[in-house]
Amino acid sequence: MPFVHLHVHTQYSILDGAASIKNLFKKAAQDNQIALAITDHGNMFGVKEFLDTADKTSSVKPIVGSEFYVSKGSRFDKRGREDQSSYHLVLLAKNIQGYKNLIKLSSYAFIEGTYYKPRIDRELIEKYHENLICTSACLAGEVSRAIMAGNIEDAENTVKWYKNLFGEDYYLELQRHQTDVEGADKSTFELQERVNKVILQLAEKFNVKVVATNDVHFVAQEDREAHDRLICLTTNSDYSSPDRLRYTKQEYLKSQEEMEAIFADVPQALESTVEIANKIERFKIDSDPIMPHFPIPDTFSDSDEYLRHLTYEGAKIRYGELRPEHTERIDFELGTIKKMGYPDYFLIVQDFIAAARDMSVWVGPGRGSAAGSVVAYCLKITDIDPLKYDLLFERFLNPDRISMPDIDIDFDDDGRSKVLKYVEDKYGKDHVSHVITFGTMAAKSAIRDIARIQNLPLSESDRLAKLVPNKFPADSSGKAPEVNLENCRRLVPEIKEAFESADPLVRDTMEFAGKLEGNVRNTGVHACAIIIGRDDLREFIPIGIAKDKDTGEDIWVSQYDGSQIEKVGMLKMDFLGLKTLSILKEAVENIRKSRGVVVDINSIPIDDKETFELFSRGDSIATFQFESDGMRKWLRELKPTRFEDLIAMNALYRPGPMDYIPDFVDRKRGLKQIEYDLPEMKERLE
Repeated sequence: MPFVHLHVHTQYSILDGAASIKNLFKKAAQDNQIALAITDHGNMFGVKEFLDTADKTSSVKPIVGSEFYVSKGSRFDKRGREDQSSYHLVLLAKNIQGYKNLIKLSSYAFIEGTYYKPRIDRELIEKYHENLICTSACLAGEVSRAIMAGNIEDAENTVKWYKNLFGEDYYLELQRHQTDVEGADKSTFELQERVNKVILQLAEKFNVKVVATNDVHFVAQEDREAHDRLICLTTNSDYSSPDRLRYTKQEYLKSQEEMEAIFADVPQALESTVEIANKIERFKIDSDPIMPHFPIPDTFSDSDEYLRHLTYEGAKIRYGELRPEHTERIDFELGTIKKMGYPDYFLIVQDFIAAARDMSVWVGPGRGSAAGSVVAYCLKITDIDPLKYDLLFERFLNPDRISMPDIDIDFDDDGRSKVLKYVEDKYGKDHVSHVITFGTMAAKSAIRDIARIQNLPLSESDRLAKLVPNKFPADSSGKAPEVNLENCRRLVPEIKEAFESADPLVRDTMEFAGKLEGNVRNTGVHACAIIIGRDDLREFIPIGIAKDKDTGEDIWVSQYDGSQIEKVGMLKMDFLGLKTLSILKEAVENIRKSRGVVVDINSIPIDDKETFELFSRGDSIATFQFESDGMRKWLRELKPTRFEDLIAMNALYRPGPMDYIPDFVDRKRGLKQIEYDLPEMKERLE
């Protein structure tokens, strides 16, 4: 009989789920399952990856959901013990409208309901229930808890409330985790059967359908021991402790045949899984850029006209009398910007950079491909003239390569927060968010973690972790293998020996470290990425919260990471707080105070002989991008005499072209002849 898993925790149920999204889809497809859900605990962190994986690799229909924490009372009530503050509830999106309601529920859970965990309440469920399917969840669900407490009247009232709200889209979950596996929790099945008996009675009494689930936490049966150790990490327990938290070891993605056997006496619970899957519409969440609107003066018809005005006003300041080479480049860039729909983007950036300067915040001269834009130069977004240095605008914006503009902006360390405050005040706090990051278990940390909970001696744990190299040398194709335990086992003999050790503690440490490597371990906040939305961000993406590292206050963070956020249409900008700018700012201020001299950092000559002598000696410690030992070595070899030499070294000192540095140095010093493939290249390259 067909079966669909509707209660599934991926590795984004952090330190609880050990299931890789890719492997979940792979196994579901191998078993010819027609659909698969994601229902991580209290978040939507994995939803974008889940949908992308389904689109790329699988015919299995993706079902987007979350297992929410529901407050016992109001979400604003933040009293009592953690384990008594909420119930579990599974909500699944039927379509894109349901997805948008999931976004709002998940966001409000973090922003308004966080108490140990992000929580919603009945008020929010009532407000955002449309186009959602609701299931009663596991033993931690409200109905199950009432049954276990002997409060059948409470259980009935709960069923009636959800049935009244969701109608035919409300289902009562049945779970059966019978186990005879050594070390597994065997008491859970007894509780489940006790609860299931009453749930079947309630289902008949209130005409609510039952649905079978397996509360999946790992992919395959053979992953159960690795998951068991993950739970030890979560609870900070020794693996040998008799009192530690244990799962039933049945929480894997079981086959349709296995689930049919488990629920053979309740076939309607299996049928409901397919019924629910058939209610789900497949949808996409990717979007064209959703650009915020920049407020323009009434005297201008639109943002394109206003951008043109500001650009030409700035051009007069930058260039004085404009020549054809200026106007041609400006008109070309403005035409491209208009065609691609990004006038508001440039207006937004020039506005907060102007505000930064008004607040005496230092702004970097330009970083990356944005320095190739004359429009950015005229708007004082950058301080580098692309015409002077023959920089290409097409590296920044190209109509043939549709992508969001990417202007990385450097601010002095202390000023970054001022600029963020300005942006929040101008566009609204609910239009601005930081971006989440996910920390994963790397090879060395996975070894140390598993060794610790298995009580492997610290000296042995340290020895094993140190066997993992920081990097592998490049192979004949120029690519270096990724540093992971699979490659280490293949390329490092001592690690291979550890995997095959006669000592079971060592062998188990390596095996389970390998299985858990790459699992999400924690979340963080991206150092510089900021989202600015057209409207309240809760209309577009799920929002979480984190603590500001400086103030300790709650700040908004996206639940999707930086690699995903632009794909769903969000405008992401990088606000970098740069210590180098703070040092320069302080130096200029100290000169003003001690010498009475006001230094304009942008007017310092770039052909100063004594400065090049410093570079030629490698005296460039604390000079941004020229301070590493390797760079200083090559500077001493090169002995730069002009600014273009420094540009070349900066470009060459990167993983790809680094092998060509010796040739460049030899040709600069006349030790090798410069050869051109075509005579026409000589004029351009000299």
